Amino acid sequence: MKETNVYTKIVTDENLMETQSHGSQDYPFRYYYEHLAQFDFNCIDWHWHTELEFVYVQSETVTAWIGEKQLELPTDSGIFINSKFLHRFSSPEDAVIPNFLCMPSFLAATDSYIYQNYVKPIVSSNIPFWTFRREISWQSRILDLMKQIISAQASGSSCHLLTSALMQQLWLEIYEHTDLSTTSEVTGQFSVNRARLQLMMQFIHENYRRNLSLDEIAAQSMISKSSALNLFRSYLHITPVNYLINYRLKQAALLLSHTEKKVSTISAETGFHNVDYFCKAFKKHYQVTPREYREEKRELVKMSCILSF
Repeated sequence: MKETNVYTKIVTDENLMETQSHGSQDYPFRYYYEHLAQFDFNCIDWHWHTELEFVYVQSETVTAWIGEKQLELPTDSGIFINSKFLHRFSSPEDAVIPNFLCMPSFLAATDSYIYQNYVKPIVSSNIPFWTFRREISWQSRILDLMKQIISAQASGSSCHLLTSALMQQLWLEIYEHTDLSTTSEVTGQFSVNRARLQLMMQFIHENYRRNLSLDEIAAQSMISKSSALNLFRSYLHITPVNYLINYRLKQAALLLSHTEKKVSTISAETGFHNVDYFCKAFKKHYQVTPREYREEKRELVKMSCILSF
């Protein structure tokens, strides 16, 4: 596990759950060395996963959204993102963010005393994240442990055992500084709201090709239009209608990259019934025209083919 673990595209299902698994069944841990500039628009878009995630900001400043919270993470800071919480990262610069993910069971077997008493209480809590700064002594120790875990990935045959030992130390620091008396399990209104949002997102993903109204989208969760607006703005920082448009544009970009269909055909197939409006919306979102986007993707494919030889 070295810096060759580079990941440049987040693939999610209709509920924004990441489809890429991290690690293996017998070793559910994975390390990535990532430059945000390698992702479209310097952005790792909205997604969630069952793994715990730890991100270290090696250079530049990163903006992180965790659910409805927006955070600025400077160089030499870090963040822990709990299991199943929506998150997103972006930076106007080429921020470098080494990161690692692991299943909670990597820390201890799920039927063990350690897991039930030291891992599960945090994983099943309503704590979405912890940020780590150098100014606070215990958080500085966590940042040092994160850097040691990153370095351990190049330690040869002992890297797996060393990683496991360091993760235990890191989790101990988090556990000892988490006040579980003021938290509760992820139940009640939080789960209801996330379920409602996912129902509306799934409806959009399945029906984006036809005209959709805000009334129809809200009706999928049996809530008012204003409630639907609040849910999308709170969790995704976007309106339902703009989410629909962005999803259509994303599907159009995929068709431009992977098919030879005409721009007018792609426009119609992705719910844009006016090709001029489609082209304007596409350029506003991607900063290039549909044809320019297709050419750029073709050039990238050619370059990757050349480099593979």
